[in-house]
Amino acid sequence: MRPSLAPRAALAVVAAAVLAAAAPAHADDKFIYMTNWFAEAEHGGFYQAVAEGIYKKYGLDVEIKMGGPQVNIIQMMAAGQADCIMGSSDIQMMQVRESGVPVVNVAAYFQKDPQVMIAHDDVKKPEDLKGKTLLIAASANRAYWPWLKTKYGLSDDQIRPYTFNIQPFVADKNVVQQGYLTSEPYAIEKAGVKATVLLIADYGYSAYSTTVSCMDKTVKDRPKQVAAFVKASAEGWKSYLANPAPGNALIKKDNPNMTDDQLAYSVAKLKETGMVTGGDAGQFGIGAMTDSRSKSNYDMLVTNKLLDPSKVAVGQTYRTDFVKDAKVLP
Repeated sequence: MRPSLAPRAALAVVAAAVLAAAAPAHADDKFIYMTNWFAEAEHGGFYQAVAEGIYKKYGLDVEIKMGGPQVNIIQMMAAGQADCIMGSSDIQMMQVRESGVPVVNVAAYFQKDPQVMIAHDDVKKPEDLKGKTLLIAASANRAYWPWLKTKYGLSDDQIRPYTFNIQPFVADKNVVQQGYLTSEPYAIEKAGVKATVLLIADYGYSAYSTTVSCMDKTVKDRPKQVAAFVKASAEGWKSYLANPAPGNALIKKDNPNMTDDQLAYSVAKLKETGMVTGGDAGQFGIGAMTDSRSKSNYDMLVTNKLLDPSKVAVGQTYRTDFVKDAKVLP
């Protein structure tokens, strides 16, 4: 991988007054968004909005800063070095809030969490993971692993550390590793290994992903800029899925190690799974979050003892007013 706040209903009333008609921010307002990894197709909509001048259209001068394995983006945002950050999931940000950092989710551009378990082709379903050696990162213990373990009767004894290297998987048919739908399966395919890819979202894991998560102070002090960023980013994602070339050019500029083949593979998976445009996005717009699903995700954390409800209430962890106002339909 708190201070109590005013009730969410009160916040919504304030927001409605401030955000009236999602008026554009003042021209050239600087806004810094920090991603959770090196530039890749999973960040495409944000890069597209820069490349196509969509942020400029809404009065923002947006700088996208890359995260990475050694970058604590939460700490950097708290220190004022970013206006908002990309949360890996909404539940991650709920836990951050519980730890004392007053952060709130204002949009989620992935309607599914791209987390996958990658197995050899003898595995067909999650139940087949029993008896396998599972390579997962330590962070999984605060996210999907307790849910997966409970639902499918798996055991902590099966776990070994995942080192972000596919070679242990390639070398041992009893090994299953974690991955991101748009990334590790591609590398394994290129290595010539047949694999079964289990997208855990398809089995009931309901976390949102690729969030816009901001400090309470930012939302309070810069509501027009946050609203403009949410709407412009949604338009950026819609544009990226239609023609990713402009965004991809900027992605490769920030991350020269990124290849055209990897980008094409990732974009195809985003489209194939409805990652951005599926789920609630079809009704409420790209970036949508709903009260019912956010409550379900919160309850999942509480049930698995990953969050203490006495420290943070569900209504403090997210807001839907920004995405409702934006309503950029796929």
